[in-house]
Amino acid sequence: MLTWLAVIMLVLLLLGFPMMVPLAAGTLFMMFTDMTFFGPDQAVSWMINGIGSWVLAAVPMFIFAADILTKGHTANRLLDVVDVFTRHVRGGLPITTAASCALFGAVSGSTQATVVAMGGPMRPRLLARGYPDSFALALIINASDIALLIPPSIGFIVYGVVMKTSIGDLFLAGILPGILILAMFAVYCYIGARLKGIEPEPRATWAERFKAVRRVILPMGFPVLVVGGIYGGFFSAVEASAVAVAYAFILEVVIYRQVSIRDLGSLALSTGMITAVVFILVAIGAAFSQTLGTAGVPEQILGPVIEGIGDNQFLALLLIAAAFFVGCMFVDPIVVILILVPIFKPLVESTGLDPVHVGVIVTLQAAIGSATPPFGCDIFTAIAVFRRPYMEVIRGTPPFIAILVLATIILITFPQISLLLPSLGGD
Repeated sequence: MLTWLAVIMLVLLLLGFPMMVPLAAGTLFMMFTDMTFFGPDQAVSWMINGIGSWVLAAVPMFIFAADILTKGHTANRLLDVVDVFTRHVRGGLPITTAASCALFGAVSGSTQATVVAMGGPMRPRLLARGYPDSFALALIINASDIALLIPPSIGFIVYGVVMKTSIGDLFLAGILPGILILAMFAVYCYIGARLKGIEPEPRATWAERFKAVRRVILPMGFPVLVVGGIYGGFFSAVEASAVAVAYAFILEVVIYRQVSIRDLGSLALSTGMITAVVFILVAIGAAFSQTLGTAGVPEQILGPVIEGIGDNQFLALLLIAAAFFVGCMFVDPIVVILILVPIFKPLVESTGLDPVHVGVIVTLQAAIGSATPPFGCDIFTAIAVFRRPYMEVIRGTPPFIAILVLATIILITFPQISLLLPSLGGD
């Protein structure tokens, strides 16, 4: 039966159906075979419960805040502040691109919004400086994926809901891994520019630096509000998302005046459409994962594995990372989190792994998958935004994927990197 289930879902996926169709078909298949003993009413109940968590209300709020910021002037201010401190370094322009993507991720939490907001102004600059287009595109989509690790992160929110883990702890846990990956990207950009013989630009004056820093103070209030507000006890993760929308509104509509009141209607519509897709996936994914649990699939698949691994946390994390890495190459990361987290939860519990550390590893694989062929969502965002062919967009991705895999191994080997800030926050 499991083989038939896999075949049906794979065929539907290859035929080009949206991911929600194979998930729904898989649920129906198990419902009307002897794999499970439940009816449509139970499946509907699971779907409602899947999107019933109050924490998920943060998702549309953070998406709306990201849409306002993308439409406005914040992206350019972030670019300028990084540029004035790195332009004199060899490889300074790609380093600026990577760092700006990380900073925009810290105020938006969306990889696709980061591709649009940062890729638009930075790709022409990279091309003008002599960098190949394949490198520029690969850098933009992979650096944008750091947004999944820097709070606020929609990936962390979905994982926290499924795993019943503190969203605030996950937000803190993603900061140092995000900085580590940014540093690794910067080293690669420096070496690449040196090998290509690309000279750095003139050093910025301190007056230029002071001006750029002053212009970015308000945008950088986002991570302070979100993380500081949650850990300061001022508001919950959901309330933080509402504060983020209010802050984005004040920043772009009232202060910078780059977004008009009339723009908010179309932005809200865009947010609603993206949220609807996310919530449909969450609902159907929840029903599918509950169906798998009812049918005893996790025990069938992982039972022997859990016995073989025992209490070896390193092997358990390698297995989890490999499963999510492969899954996110083919399927939307949110769907993979919804399906695989409940399956691997017994392994996490049996080996005594910290669910916050596991959340960082899982979300990092989602970040890798977002820019990894064949179906990384940021690849198709770049194709749509920059109007470049598929093969050109993915040509430069292997070095960045290798860096992200190396980062995964480092984080698995040294869990303290992920857990340091949550432990300090818990005190």
